[in-house]
Amino acid sequence: MFRKCLASLALAPVASPIPLPRITPIASQLVQRRAFHQVPRESRPPKILITGGLGQLGIECAKLLRTQYGSHNVILSDIIKPSQSVLENGPYIFADILDFKGLQKIVVDHRIDWLIHFSALLSAVGEQNVPLAVRVNIEGVHNVIELAKQYKLRIFVPSTIGAFGPDSPRNPTPNVTIQRPRTIYGVSKVHAELIGEYYYHKFGLDFRCLRFPGVISSDPPGGGTTDYAVAVFHEALRNGKYTCYLRPDTRLPMMYIEDCLRALLEFMRAPNEQLKRRVYNVTAMSFTPEELFAQLGRHVPNLHVTYKPDSRQLIADAWPQVFDDSDARRDWHWQHKYDLVNLVDFMIKDVQDNYINVQPEQQTLQI
Repeated sequence: MFRKCLASLALAPVASPIPLPRITPIASQLVQRRAFHQVPRESRPPKILITGGLGQLGIECAKLLRTQYGSHNVILSDIIKPSQSVLENGPYIFADILDFKGLQKIVVDHRIDWLIHFSALLSAVGEQNVPLAVRVNIEGVHNVIELAKQYKLRIFVPSTIGAFGPDSPRNPTPNVTIQRPRTIYGVSKVHAELIGEYYYHKFGLDFRCLRFPGVISSDPPGGGTTDYAVAVFHEALRNGKYTCYLRPDTRLPMMYIEDCLRALLEFMRAPNEQLKRRVYNVTAMSFTPEELFAQLGRHVPNLHVTYKPDSRQLIADAWPQVFDDSDARRDWHWQHKYDLVNLVDFMIKDVQDNYINVQPEQQTLQI
């Protein structure tokens, strides 16, 4: 879905006159309210392909990269029919990650340099359809890794706190430790991390991977265990109540989407010699549902929350409580911007602007 919650990252000045995507009025307001950390840019803009582009991260990632490298240099792709607003903001093509020859044609025809691979089934959804998760999350990764080796691409594959399991230390969880996840999502992400590192050491592939915590944006939840931290804003601002599927004391690492995508961009731009490893933890904060709801209650005084833990509680109980991302902060100078207080402030504004205060016909067009 095409949302405006990340327009602020567009503030970095461009070094050459390249065309910029259209920015909506709401996005323009967000550009004014936040600043993006300047990162040195390459001598020639890379041609970038984003797979799984209509998920939570893809569209906003494309918007950010287009402000840096030009709309025509960033190609969004998926197997879903895009909205008109997606088509108006830059190139969009059909790309099936299970079709290797089709991917080859895209890379050759569009002279792709970077591949950002977002296609995946998330934790809760993956548990409901394990065979499909194996195909998308494992076979799909095999295809894009081999494609990147064949055409010497720089490839980014996101990983997750779900790559850890109940045997991992949870507070804090270091960058290198035991990983024995118990979801197909987590297993597939560990597999992606290891095969990417193998291709780096064996073939010199420029493989890069960040383990993200729960990523919070104004888009409606998409099937992740940490999505309660998104759903509560939609429910609270509409009807003042929310039923949480996790216990009130369930602590998990989290990150606002602007920090998430800024981390991705800075990591992709980091010189190879700066990177001491190919997979890094990144995070911004850790909180419990109880702490989040207390902060949200300052804006929604009559917020009524009930707790009914379900199967997602078992998943969360095996995940990190606090993420140690000191390696990323040391090696390529990662710094987060958003804490719990300003996360809640901006999420309230984003959800109100993009969902609560829009006319029904406008909302239909955005989806």
